[in-house]
Amino acid sequence: MKRRYFLQGAGGALGAIALSHWDIARQGDRLKRVLAQPTSRKLALLVGINSYPLGIAPLKGCVTDVEMQRELLVHRFGFNPQDILTLTDENASRANLLDAFESHLIDQAQPGDVVVFHFSGHGALVRDPDPISLPQDPRYQGVQGYNGTMVPYDGRPYPQVSHADDIMGKTLFMLMSALNTDQVTVILDSCHSGGGTRGDIRFRALESRFGDGYPDPSEQELITQETWMSRLDWSAPELKQRRSQGIAKGVAIGSAQANQLAADASFGRGAGHFFAGAFTYSLTRYLWQQPGSLPLERVFVDLSRSARDVANSSGIQQAPVFAVAPGSTHEQQPLYFLNPQTPPAEAVILGEENGEISFWLGGVSSQSLDAFEEGAVFAAIDAQGQKLAEIEQTRRQGLRGYGIVQGEARSLPRAGLLLREQVRGVPPDLTLRLGLDPSLEDDLDEMRSRLQQVRNVDPLPLDDDKTPHFLIGRMTRTAQSVAFENQLQDISQLGSIGLFTRGLMPIPQSFGHPNESIAGAVNRLVPRFQLLLAGQILGSVLNSDTSNLNLDVQIEVAQSNQTLARGGTRGSRDLVIQHQDHDLNSLPSGSEVLIHVTNHEDRDLYISLLAIGSSGRITVLYPNDWNSPEEASRLASGESLTAPEHERPRNPQQDYCRNPSNDFHLCLTGRGYVEILTIASTRPLRDVLRGIQRIAEETNVPSRAPISLRDEDSLDVAENLLRDIDRQTRGDIQVRTARNAINVDQMAALSTMIQIVER
Repeated sequence: MKRRYFLQGAGGALGAIALSHWDIARQGDRLKRVLAQPTSRKLALLVGINSYPLGIAPLKGCVTDVEMQRELLVHRFGFNPQDILTLTDENASRANLLDAFESHLIDQAQPGDVVVFHFSGHGALVRDPDPISLPQDPRYQGVQGYNGTMVPYDGRPYPQVSHADDIMGKTLFMLMSALNTDQVTVILDSCHSGGGTRGDIRFRALESRFGDGYPDPSEQELITQETWMSRLDWSAPELKQRRSQGIAKGVAIGSAQANQLAADASFGRGAGHFFAGAFTYSLTRYLWQQPGSLPLERVFVDLSRSARDVANSSGIQQAPVFAVAPGSTHEQQPLYFLNPQTPPAEAVILGEENGEISFWLGGVSSQSLDAFEEGAVFAAIDAQGQKLAEIEQTRRQGLRGYGIVQGEARSLPRAGLLLREQVRGVPPDLTLRLGLDPSLEDDLDEMRSRLQQVRNVDPLPLDDDKTPHFLIGRMTRTAQSVAFENQLQDISQLGSIGLFTRGLMPIPQSFGHPNESIAGAVNRLVPRFQLLLAGQILGSVLNSDTSNLNLDVQIEVAQSNQTLARGGTRGSRDLVIQHQDHDLNSLPSGSEVLIHVTNHEDRDLYISLLAIGSSGRITVLYPNDWNSPEEASRLASGESLTAPEHERPRNPQQDYCRNPSNDFHLCLTGRGYVEILTIASTRPLRDVLRGIQRIAEETNVPSRAPISLRDEDSLDVAENLLRDIDRQTRGDIQVRTARNAINVDQMAALSTMIQIVER
């Protein structure tokens, strides 16, 4: 029999299985470091606006962004808290923002100083009286002749919007030019297109309310620009020429491209529920865990890939952008022009409150938040990374955790000490949270009632204090347009019931016929619910950023022997990653891939490889010897494995995806995303392997062949995985809660995302 194995992507693979994550592959310390200039001072102005005046849709995560940046700059990059000025909500008026930029940054910064300006809030467009020419690029379609703006608290007096008091990009250009240092970083977590809400996500942009176009800048804004041109001794033509060349100085980072949306998203549940900018959360979390100083261009590859993964899981398109001053080499400098002054970590101690240690969880992945509500154990470390004490988490409010000291500490934890994950506490009762989309209309109550009867499913309104994993509702024209934007095929009929990502992107193969009853739809989707929950459980164990196991995973394009992706854990200190560009993880349909895993530990490890395709089905790629799966999963110290295993030598001249052989070959087809999950443990995962062995016997899967788990089996396999890992951990570290414990010294789970594109 001619055999090949296909993993298909269909535009919604990530949304279908909920394994998209904000985890970014760790880098080693051997990458060449580019040292920043010595600095005498570090200054920051952080602006976040949630509550705008009547007539402007409020946001919810911008103030959290400011807090995220502040804790990062103080505890990871050594900023003096007194040199960080924050403006939030009504304090972030136009006048206050401009005055703060001048008095706190321009008046104080000296050559060699580091300056950071961060803005989270609504963005918009205004007519530019003297616009620069934009490139002929689809990303700039519809914005030629306009200038992007930051909307301050009082930037849009309602209902008068014919003239906006926004702060234009042109003005920001001159403010940056007035700084006496080149080490400037500007971060804008806002967007200029779209706006409003889609599904469970709000976007940081204002829609036009002035005829068919956008308003003009206010007289006050034009006067501000005239004033700064005079102070800089620039003519209008000179300003235009300078703007045409690029940014004023330093580095500018935007959370989305010109025609894209910046998400103001929710995270967590209950007391741990909070909102934040999707990009700011991703950025600050990455910098908490970055092991060394990497150049900006390399950091941005990681951030772009992470943001792309997040965007597709939510059904939105959000790709960050960055620019450096023309003629500079800032892309070779570390982000913020600074080397981190402390070791990588997941949290930092803030102080003591009523007998509990409080700490900031800035380095914890959004996908793992449920595992950091209680029961997690952290090691308090000194500047050299040596453990001083252990703290067990008792609760979490937003990103602020609370805990108690375990056992006898070498020294009492104090504010400023960093915390590293030792054990995460995954709840044994994880549920699939389904947001009830308003498209259900009169059937919403019946849908809630039906879903409440389904095991491990938690239906909730979209204004609940829990972040849904997915939405359930009817297909609408809006959802069809989202599907079209994301190039989904086989768009379902209007009125049919199915599942959506949080950004309202339809999940393929989840919709029925338009006249289906609520009861019929729920019964049909029960197996899919189990599959989605299995994905959530697997996502909760991902810990490549924190695991101390020394493991190397490499994905190779078989046809070209090109390394598509290479990743390791925090424990893989000597790992050198080589990336070429942002699209390195994109492959044309019909590509064959090989997975190589190397054990750099001085002990044996037990390896499992899983893959997830377009329908969300979980496929076991390794081990695949079901006569002795435990021994087959063992990878000796210093050895490597390659999956899929081939009995015959591979002919490099043959295209096995088009001309299959008697061996199994891993081919990627369709369009969308596929995820490869690597799980390594110091002890065999016996329950998982026995369960998969039983499935292989029941389905007559031949030896050496991958196994596609049935929907009804996926949840059992994922739950067995948690129980196996928990048993490995309990004997080593005292964990007093009923949660499943995952020890970073004994288990590693890494994920690699691959985008499939048309040839």
